[in-house]
Amino acid sequence: MFLILLGPPGSGKGTQARYLESQLKSRHLSSGDILRAAVKNNTELGKKAKSYMDKGELVPDDLMIDFIKTEMADSKSSQGYLLDGFPRNLVQAEKLEQMLAQNGKRIDLVIKFSLPEEMLIKRLTGRLVCPRCNSNFNLFLNPPQREGICDKCGGRLEKRKDDQEEVVRHRIKVYRKQTEPLEEYYRGKKKLAEVNASLSPEEVSQSIQALVRQKASG
Repeated sequence: MFLILLGPPGSGKGTQARYLESQLKSRHLSSGDILRAAVKNNTELGKKAKSYMDKGELVPDDLMIDFIKTEMADSKSSQGYLLDGFPRNLVQAEKLEQMLAQNGKRIDLVIKFSLPEEMLIKRLTGRLVCPRCNSNFNLFLNPPQREGICDKCGGRLEKRKDDQEEVVRHRIKVYRKQTEPLEEYYRGKKKLAEVNASLSPEEVSQSIQALVRQKASG
């Protein structure tokens, strides 16, 4: 199954994708994780993307499309994908459909994550990430048991440069302007469903699984 998780930064898309990855036997493709890894490894893509990411701006379409295409080509055996952070605009959405159609595939469901903007800001400005195992914590909502230490692997937690409040507000503004038109695009194709992302991760997961079962049953 091919799912798109659509929502602003901090809405919990990555958390839900990790829950669903094993259940659906689909590969989680996070544009954010891909780009951060490219920056960390100082790849050519990472060098090009870094200046945009540091300012909270979206990476240009041509860079993202080429990278996602490469990721999909490297995992042809996957039964499906959970796309998190891609597509970000109508150009990317149309290119994605073309790529899938060439392989006899299509997007099955687009899940919109909805929650208030102030909750997004609180989630993001309090976020701590583990560079070793990619676990997420939050100073306000889900603090680690030991300050600055990952509960799962013992790695030292870090705060992302793009999680400063000024950058966070800009990221949300960019999202609203460039990504929200996708909602109407997928609504018109009768593929859009919505979940209340302000609920607990477990409750959000249950909502998504119900939508997936409903879609699978036709």
